[in-house]
Amino acid sequence: MTKTQLVIFAVAFLCMSRGALADPGWTEYANVSEIQPTGFHYYLVRLPVKNNPSGCKDKEWFFQDYGGPGAREMYATLLESLKSGLRVRVYVTGRCNLDGYSEISSLSAIR
Repeated sequence: MTKTQLVIFAVAFLCMSRGALADPGWTEYANVSEIQPTGFHYYLVRLPVKNNPSGCKDKEWFFQDYGGPGAREMYATLLESLKSGLRVRVYVTGRCNLDGYSEISSLSAIR
């Protein structure tokens, strides 16, 4: 592969990779509908929001890696909000998993 071909390949790869990523941002507040712990390295949460800035295929399902920063605290807050009816919003990172769920990195809760 020549240098020129390598540069073209690298640019094309970067453009395609960015297209696979979605946009980061906050959702609006909503009530948590469901939380699913998994046997994998992440848990799932269903939050029926009207607008999900991530652009991932599924608009209501989100995932968080158990080992991520603040994951325990976020999981506890989600459980509490499910029990007490607190409304939450989540910050989506722009990453989508294979099922089309949005990755979250933060959350906020209100009454």
